[in-house]
Amino acid sequence: MASADKPQTNKLWIASKPFVNGGLSGMLATCVIQPVDIVKVRIQLGQGSASQVAMNILKNEGMRAYYKGLSAGLLRQATYTTARLGCFRILTTKATEANGGKPLPLYQKALCGLTAGAIGACIGNPADLSLIRMQADNTLPVAQRRNYKNVFHALYRITADEGVLALWKGAGPTVVRAMALNMGMLASYDQSVEFFRDTLKFSELPTVVGASAVSGFFASACSLPFDYVKTQIQKMQPNAEGKFPYSGPFDCALKTVKQHGPLKLYTGFGVYCVRIAPHVMMTWIFLDQIQKIEKSFGF
Repeated sequence: MASADKPQTNKLWIASKPFVNGGLSGMLATCVIQPVDIVKVRIQLGQGSASQVAMNILKNEGMRAYYKGLSAGLLRQATYTTARLGCFRILTTKATEANGGKPLPLYQKALCGLTAGAIGACIGNPADLSLIRMQADNTLPVAQRRNYKNVFHALYRITADEGVLALWKGAGPTVVRAMALNMGMLASYDQSVEFFRDTLKFSELPTVVGASAVSGFFASACSLPFDYVKTQIQKMQPNAEGKFPYSGPFDCALKTVKQHGPLKLYTGFGVYCVRIAPHVMMTWIFLDQIQKIEKSFGF
């Protein structure tokens, strides 16, 4: 009986490993990057430059404010990153098998990244919405603040005040952003690993670090315009007449470009790149280390 159960347990673990490892590595990276992330959100909300925002947060709200929304960030990684990295590995494995074991061309890796990003974003949108709301709360007038205590309080309040479907508010731009980010992040990482390892003959550590850096840059460049629109949609509130400033993501993008020019969509690119690239790098590095630890224990 025990011997019959063991193969099933092994199959279950093998199937779930990409998801567990992806979520764990993303959560570890988030713990390090959270202060940069909240500065990035405040810049996109028009609070000033990176240095101004950082100093104002420290002066007016204290050190703990840099980790406001951490619970939502961790839940987001536990859902979004778990799904996207797990799905990407399953998709690329299946595609490689269909390709006769040969390395996948870049366009197939990009398609796998797009698909995995869309799936992960749909699953992680409630946590992502809570994260944006919590990080932006202190920028609102006192009367309009929601004063969320933690991510679960935010999820409860959003559901109670606005309905269950409100948890997927901004899901459209979130999914598009995730598709763009993951296309840049996942496809470029696998392609860069092959280049550093097979062409330049780098050893394991330089290969992981170098590919992670390339992956972080392309993830930032591909996704920032969508991230900017997503942030504007998720934090908007109705005016005195009950009207919202934007009817949707396309309206937001068009009005932004018309009023401020296309470069407005890249507001905070330096901070965004500093936030995304290290997070991407640490996610891959943590993932590599987790996989090594698993192998050392025979998992």
